[in-house]
Amino acid sequence: MLADYAEHDQAIGLDWYALDPNLSFLLDRHLPEADDRKFAEEHVSEYGELVGQVLAARAEITDANGPVLQRYDQWGYDVGEVVHNPNWTANKADLVRTGFVGLSHHAGRSVPAVVTAARAYLLSQCETAAYCALGMTGGAADIVERHAPLSIRDVFVSRLNSLDPDEAWEGGMFLTERQGGSDVGANTTRAVADGGEWLLFGDKHFCSNVDADVFIVLARPEGAPEGTRGLATFIVPSRQPDGSPNGFTIKRLKPKLGTVGVPTGEVGLDGARAWLAGGDPKTADPGAARDGRGINRMMEMVNSSRFGVALMGLGIHRRSFLDAAIYAARRTQWGQRIDRYPLVRETLVDLLVDLEAGMAITFECAGALRGAVDQDEARLVRRILIPLAKMRSTRVALWAASSALEIFGGNGYMHDWPIARQLRDAQCHTIWEGTENILAIDVRRAIRGEQAHLALGSRIDRALDAATGQRVLASSVDVIAQTRREAWAAIDVLAAAPEDLALLQSRRLAELLADTAEAALLVEEAAWSLDHQGDARKAVVARRFVMRKLADLPLRGLLDDDRTVLDQFEPLVRYGKIEPGALVA
Repeated sequence: MLADYAEHDQAIGLDWYALDPNLSFLLDRHLPEADDRKFAEEHVSEYGELVGQVLAARAEITDANGPVLQRYDQWGYDVGEVVHNPNWTANKADLVRTGFVGLSHHAGRSVPAVVTAARAYLLSQCETAAYCALGMTGGAADIVERHAPLSIRDVFVSRLNSLDPDEAWEGGMFLTERQGGSDVGANTTRAVADGGEWLLFGDKHFCSNVDADVFIVLARPEGAPEGTRGLATFIVPSRQPDGSPNGFTIKRLKPKLGTVGVPTGEVGLDGARAWLAGGDPKTADPGAARDGRGINRMMEMVNSSRFGVALMGLGIHRRSFLDAAIYAARRTQWGQRIDRYPLVRETLVDLLVDLEAGMAITFECAGALRGAVDQDEARLVRRILIPLAKMRSTRVALWAASSALEIFGGNGYMHDWPIARQLRDAQCHTIWEGTENILAIDVRRAIRGEQAHLALGSRIDRALDAATGQRVLASSVDVIAQTRREAWAAIDVLAAAPEDLALLQSRRLAELLADTAEAALLVEEAAWSLDHQGDARKAVVARRFVMRKLADLPLRGLLDDDRTVLDQFEPLVRYGKIEPGALVA
């Protein structure tokens, strides 16, 4: 069991990996091969210290001293340069040196997705803005490596993956325009062929990491049809080889509520030189710009970024819990520390239960191949789980930050305590890479167009099969199995419903699918923990989640005599072992 949280003054300065046994548990589960697990321990554990003991303190300064746009130099020339606080650049430099981007290029081996996810989750506990900047850099590097013409590919990939902060480039992504927003098919940015290259003209409205070096940009080639099918994806450096602007102007920085460290701006493109992402990399055939696949190439980066935003939500959730647990252990009211009071205990337990549920579904996206029958099923599971994970993790993170702030009371509302920033940042991530409405529609699209729910249903069934036979899980398995049957029957009913009614119910359906998937993965984890460790703690987590999210409790459980949050508080929040016999009536 972890030490009493009262032994710590605050989360900053601690080893966040050592304080998170559930993260180690997930790595154990998803990495059964000894070499993979050893690799993960080396590259994830170092981030617990780096993020908690070094980067987190700087992030607080960055948030209070965000970037500014220096419009002109001393000679009156328009330079449009973003000036950062030194703590922001110091944090990114440390992350570059440790290979946050392009780890597989430097490790000399393939890197399991759960390893990169774990590092991103730890970083997000300190500053999701930093993960935004470097996460998009990784996404841009991937697009360049797979789709750029050979004339630029190797140089761009090398710079984007560099371990030298002075040489490393950063990446970004420009999709939205003022008139379009989520409707990217309304975009008007033009692309004009210029030999084997292109020139881009137009405006982009929400450009995060706006002072990066290379951007992946949606634009419409001249003569291409309207709508999303007419869009193409381009690779655009911010500067020419001589250092001059590449037809690229930062109009202003957005006055954001949160994620202050990463600059988000409005950009004008006036003849910006670009290369097509797509087609034959040897010939750079301009005809490939009109193949109707441009939006698909951009969505490769969007889906990767959407998964990253789910991890941002988890990071904020975890940080909110840790700060709240430490504060509640140290704060005394009416003669005792406040984590002795039943309602505070319930809040802390449920913060942790929902966090572990969110981690179960999100890390399943990273390790989908392990739990799938084949690669095609893994692809379909990821296709539907990623929007579900992003929707769930970011929404619950907002609740988690708000709940943690309430534990702090008035102190939580003050900027000289750490929790207010978590609340501000959390609100951003419900919007980034798709609002809940957009995500719910995307889940519906995955169901109607690809039958992805069938793959998810099969995965849930296998999770329940793995938990069947464990006495302490029987009641939870029964409730989940019943919900699974009803939810998939509802999918069939909604398929025949009028379009407007089906759309109206799409968010509720997505929420139900997320609840069911999280619950099933939790009982599968619980069964594994019982089999391999003889520990029923995860079974208690699963049961608590199922009772709150899926069970039909009379009077909303008002007369329920469940004492889990009271009697199992210490082993739940401090990750202690619970004997299975203690749960069997």
